Amino acid sequence: MAKGVTLLRIDDRLIHGQVVEGWLPSLGVDLVVVASDAAAADEVQTALMKMALPSAIGLLVLPVAGAAAAITSPGMSARRALVLVPGPAEALSLVENGVLVDRINVGGLHYTVGKVQLGRALFLDEKDRLALRALAARGIRLEGRALPSDVEEDLAAALEGR
Repeated sequence: MAKGVTLLRIDDRLIHGQVVEGWLPSLGVDLVVVASDAAAADEVQTALMKMALPSAIGLLVLPVAGAAAAITSPGMSARRALVLVPGPAEALSLVENGVLVDRINVGGLHYTVGKVQLGRALFLDEKDRLALRALAARGIRLEGRALPSDVEEDLAAALEGR
């Protein structure tokens, strides 16, 4: 298995059952990096995320700007990390700041006012669409699926109505 970033996942719930029970065992990671300004500023949310993870898996909860530096640091190459972000803008920021990925899993962006449904649990506003298109334009595969066992949906094609 490759070292460093094993998967970058967009999911507005960050750490929850699908991640803990589905993605962690499938990926074989030893570290979860949450790149979220809001989560990094919330000690209670950070403590709850830590409790939700198996004890053998480390957790870093960092603001987006700090997360890019941590993920691209030399020490990260020895780790197998799942990187979680709450939205497409954060994923784009990480990529623009040197985080190298060939695919991004879009697992859950839930409904809020002004968002339009693209997939089963994917609701996007124009800012989300622009960020996802910018990621796809960099050659990054955008896969839509909640769990590793689900059939992968090509989100770049769905964004363009194909």
